[in-house]
Amino acid sequence: MQTTAHSDVGQIRDLLLKHVRDAFIDDKRIDRQWRQLNYYGPPDLGRAIAEYDLFVGLLKDLGAEVTFLPQDESVTMDSLYPRDAAIPTDKGAILCNMGKAERRTEPAAIAAMLRKVGVPIAGAISGDGRIEGGDVTWLDRRTLAVGRGYRTNAEGIRQLRELLGGVELVVVPLPHWRGPADVFHLMSMISPVAEDLAVVYSPLLPVPFREYLLGRGIGLVEVPDEEFESMGCNVLAVAPRICLLRSGNPQTRQRLEAAGVQVHEFAGDEICGRGAGGPTCLTRPLTRHI
Repeated sequence: MQTTAHSDVGQIRDLLLKHVRDAFIDDKRIDRQWRQLNYYGPPDLGRAIAEYDLFVGLLKDLGAEVTFLPQDESVTMDSLYPRDAAIPTDKGAILCNMGKAERRTEPAAIAAMLRKVGVPIAGAISGDGRIEGGDVTWLDRRTLAVGRGYRTNAEGIRQLRELLGGVELVVVPLPHWRGPADVFHLMSMISPVAEDLAVVYSPLLPVPFREYLLGRGIGLVEVPDEEFESMGCNVLAVAPRICLLRSGNPQTRQRLEAAGVQVHEFAGDEICGRGAGGPTCLTRPLTRHI
């Protein structure tokens, strides 16, 4: 068994989380920030904590070693979604440069914890370059799909290619959808659950990328229209064909199980629905066993 950062489907070995109590902190902070951050409504802190504790319990039961990011006044409520701030690689972590201006302080904050847990910093996206972690997903150890949209730009992709070296980048143009203010990443429309299986929302997939996936022999679990908004497409693989799915997506669950995937559901109205971040967004896996 090998350990790598170049996988989104291997057995999660260790990961970073930001507990909702340390991201949201209190009702005053929620009231100050939720509109500015384009949340769909103010989260209920008590219910959010209860949801999050059950989510963490699931991850631990499935074998993940969890490290929590500390409370930090330099970042906002969006720090609940640590995937976006850094991209772990086998050479160390690449710090992102967030497309959402309110999140620009997060990479520096996560860098301190990465160093503390022994993950070196291999580089950073800088200047006019923009990359968010939700726009990248590993298709195998040498192939990284990167979404080019409002959160990740061409300069960010150029810098990422230079930093990675030897990794093939598959650039995926993203749709306008609801515009620059909306939360839309590559992983809004694809979540790998095994090297040969991915959950997708095909109506938004560019035809060349969909054909590319099929050409690689990747089977597609199609999310129905009515479950796209409830994040049926945002699925976290904790191991090959073992995943976490936000509850309220029964057709997606049924299709996953028909494809041989073990599905674990969690309630996410407050921790996912308000800020439009699913289980992949809530986690920053550092290494996986393959």
